[in-house]
Amino acid sequence: MPALADHRSETRDLLAQRLAREFGVFTPDTVERCVADVRACMTHLGLVASPDSVERMAREHLVGMVKSIPPTPDR
Repeated sequence: MPALADHRSETRDLLAQRLAREFGVFTPDTVERCVADVRACMTHLGLVASPDSVERMAREHLVGMVKSIPPTPDR
């Protein structure tokens, strides 16, 4: 079983890294926490937390976070 856990962790890390590059406005820790939270919520709701599904939902959540950032005075 440790190999399975390592594979999941590696997949989650790669996903978080990819999203962190896409959403540079957030720290990598924030993106990692978002990915972990999305995966936990999906599992809690009985949904299959496939990497593709987690990525889509985490991306949507991060987009919402970006859109909620207050505008700066120079915008």
